[in-house]
Amino acid sequence: MLLKYRSDYQKIAMGLLSLLPTFKDWDRLQRELAWYQDGPDRTLYLWKDEHDDFAGVLGTETQGDFLIVRLITLMPDKQLTRNTWQMLDQLATAVPTKRLMGTLTTAKIIAKWEYHHGQSHAERAATDSGQ
Repeated sequence: MLLKYRSDYQKIAMGLLSLLPTFKDWDRLQRELAWYQDGPDRTLYLWKDEHDDFAGVLGTETQGDFLIVRLITLMPDKQLTRNTWQMLDQLATAVPTKRLMGTLTTAKIIAKWEYHHGQSHAERAATDSGQ
């Protein structure tokens, strides 16, 4: 289950974000969390697994018709493709009017998820593919 970040989830969010190499520095981690809180077009989601435990985090930014997945991570013992896809499935359901896109870091994950769901690049509308 995806839950939007709230201030009472701060320690959990920071712990999950610190799993990413980029956020090993405390100041960088705090700036990233503040960045998500300060923008109306940015959302940080926490993901609970089937046991109702916090197991992942997903950061997004809205840009027009697209929802950019800026970061995605799972607890080491939960790093399974099915969990990643479950997070993305839930995100796509939560924001059905937006098309999920990735950054240089997350594009490969998004492409695999789309392919798994039968959405090949050739089948996308010309306006979606940037042509």
